[in-house]
Amino acid sequence: MAGNARDPGVSVASRLLALLAVFDEKTPALTLSELADGADLPVATAHRLVRELVGWGALVRGDDGRYVVGRRLWKLGLLAPDQADLREIASPFLHDIYGATLATVHLAIRDGDEVLYLDRLAGHASVPAVSRVGARLPLYATGVGKVLLAYAPREVHDRVLRNLARITPYTVTHPGKLDSELRRVHREGYAQTVEEMTLGACSVAVPVRGEGESVVAALGIVVPSIGRDRARLVAALQVAARGIERSLRR
Repeated sequence: MAGNARDPGVSVASRLLALLAVFDEKTPALTLSELADGADLPVATAHRLVRELVGWGALVRGDDGRYVVGRRLWKLGLLAPDQADLREIASPFLHDIYGATLATVHLAIRDGDEVLYLDRLAGHASVPAVSRVGARLPLYATGVGKVLLAYAPREVHDRVLRNLARITPYTVTHPGKLDSELRRVHREGYAQTVEEMTLGACSVAVPVRGEGESVVAALGIVVPSIGRDRARLVAALQVAARGIERSLRR
């Protein structure tokens, strides 16, 4: 599609889609010239179309001049039946956990080699967190991500373990150690992180299972420290996860 975008016979819709297709996990922010090159469009044409996308809310122009995907496009994506249904079903259970712990609560799914946050309730404690609804973060450095990675297909598991970058001094970057942690998720039913994604933030997460016991999502809590609260936090998450699972199977 993009390769023929300079052909005057290509539709406007095709050119708009070609521009949006340039964005991916590795390039979430792009300049106008990068968008034009990626979509194989003249800069003037790209500028006109990008302006329309910004006006509609599909793209947002940052202070640095780069464009990112806008919230309106994200909200449209949430209407996809699997994600919309999961968020709606899980919402009351997230509020239950929040009410019991006053901690930041996450619902997330795997999107390729990253964790995608579908929902988030911010806790009262001042815990630094980079997560937000629609954010994508590394699978290996987050609690919900480790759960999802533990149950990911083998090719995803192997690819992620070959590309472990240090995010904080506490990020697990040794493949053998991370693999051991992922096996423990299967044995013990939960994952945890200690300042691996953000200094001052720890997390605990559990799987959410769908039909056939497949793991469809992860439910997690972010707190300043885990310590003696681990068992209580895991129990609260597991109760909520079982409630979500029963609702998904109805």
